[in-house]
Amino acid sequence: MAVQQRVYDIDQLWRLVCDSDEDMHYELIEGEIVAMAPPGGEHSTIAGEVFHYFRLFDPQRKLGVPSINAGYYSPTRRDILLEPDAAFTRSERAPNPFPRTWVPVMPDIAVEVKSPNNTFAELRRKAAIYLQHGTQLVWIIIPVRRTAEVCKLDAEGEIQTEFISADGSLSGEDVLPGFSLKLSALFF
Repeated sequence: MAVQQRVYDIDQLWRLVCDSDEDMHYELIEGEIVAMAPPGGEHSTIAGEVFHYFRLFDPQRKLGVPSINAGYYSPTRRDILLEPDAAFTRSERAPNPFPRTWVPVMPDIAVEVKSPNNTFAELRRKAAIYLQHGTQLVWIIIPVRRTAEVCKLDAEGEIQTEFISADGSLSGEDVLPGFSLKLSALFF
């Protein structure tokens, strides 16, 4: 006899989270609930710095909406919910008003900060999910190396990864034209 794993959607996860008193964060990947401990100090500081630089670049939010630790999902896949450490969603794609609950569109830029308990395989899998559902750029920031990986789709829809060294910068490219963030600004 085969054992079938329960598959959840975002509505069921919302009810579970609202009924829980645990201090946990959750993502939903193809119907599987993934529990995450709250981020550590370095992790949250880096995410906060990215958010800060998004806000400095666009203080009136004319270009879009930055966020930290918000849940995003694709309206076509209710079994996927991701919580980027920081994100930017362009105005023309951002719901107005921005929802109190999870955001029904993937961000244009998703930022994942590698925690000690993350594997590169997990982060690259999440990057692929973001990109397959509308995200244009995924920045994976690697604090222990003070580097980053930038993931995006090429013209054929294949994932391309670019390594950014410690003395390099993250670019908003076509998503946030003119935005540039030196990696060294994220680390203390």
